[in-house]
Amino acid sequence: MADRSGIEAGTEQERNIEVVRRYLRTFLTKDLAELAEVVAEDVEIYGCATTVRGRRYPEAAVSSPGLTVLDQQILEIFAAQDRVVVSMAHTYRRDATGATTVQSACKMYRLAGGRIVQFWGEQDTYGLLRGLGLLPDEPIAF
Repeated sequence: MADRSGIEAGTEQERNIEVVRRYLRTFLTKDLAELAEVVAEDVEIYGCATTVRGRRYPEAAVSSPGLTVLDQQILEIFAAQDRVVVSMAHTYRRDATGATTVQSACKMYRLAGGRIVQFWGEQDTYGLLRGLGLLPDEPIAF
């Protein structure tokens, strides 16, 4: 029987969605052991005009010192074949000042063997930095 998203229970797509949810949850829990269970050691990451390889990059993002994820909203999640697409919002706190802000993001993950092997995406880094008081709260003159 299909759930609200139209995905049959127990399908590869449903399992892939759960893997991505577990990965995203590590931003709240900072559980690097769980991250290692769901992200391949040699994961390929595309975004922000760069391409990198290796689980150490998402590990660094999850354990960023001085920056805490207070809340996570998965606004939309969609699976097709070996891909999962997510639009989300994270509420961050800059621990040194207590400033909080919300960062939106859209990511696409490719999975193989129950692990994330590639992901692409963009997030509002400029808005995050402005909201945390790390950039002036005024338009940039070009």
